[in-house]
Amino acid sequence: MSAIALIDYGAGNLRSVHNALVAAGAEGVAVTADPDTVAKADRIVLPGVGAFAACMAGLGAIPGLIEAMDRRVRGQGAPFLGICVGMQLLADAGEEHGTHKGLGWIGGTVRPFAPAPGLRIPHMGWNDVVPTFAHPVIARGEAYYLHGYHFAGAAHAAATSDHGGPFTAAVAKDNLVGVQFHPEKSQAYGLATLERFLAWRP
Repeated sequence: MSAIALIDYGAGNLRSVHNALVAAGAEGVAVTADPDTVAKADRIVLPGVGAFAACMAGLGAIPGLIEAMDRRVRGQGAPFLGICVGMQLLADAGEEHGTHKGLGWIGGTVRPFAPAPGLRIPHMGWNDVVPTFAHPVIARGEAYYLHGYHFAGAAHAAATSDHGGPFTAAVAKDNLVGVQFHPEKSQAYGLATLERFLAWRP
């Protein structure tokens, strides 16, 4: 088996995430869009940068990829990490440029931050990660964010942060973990998060 399948669907900062995984101790990272490789991976990482609809369309445009991910992750229990939009795609739907269906692996809807006086959108820079329950991958700290949308009403919020009010910083359910922040840009905290993911045995 390939140790880690880092999903390449045209919507991720793949080189930075790859380098961060290797720095965290990962071996055998395959940057791939091949469903057969995904179906055999020990762990799966779904990055994401850009618009929800475009990212979901990118996944759906690769024949068999979503099915392979679903079978390996939800059917067989392989540990999964979604990063930024890769986390948001776990939701039921996203409301960026219309309403678009997500993977539906974790209940909730991706919505824009509500404008408010003095509130900068997108939310960009360092902010807290405050766990809502104990989880082997998610720890308290500061991480780097860059996003204008957030996972609202997340059924399994594992951490929050605050930008004009609390928002979901991480989700966790069974063998699924998603983080709104970018571990590959979050220096020591980000590398430690990836190390915990690599050591995690759900």
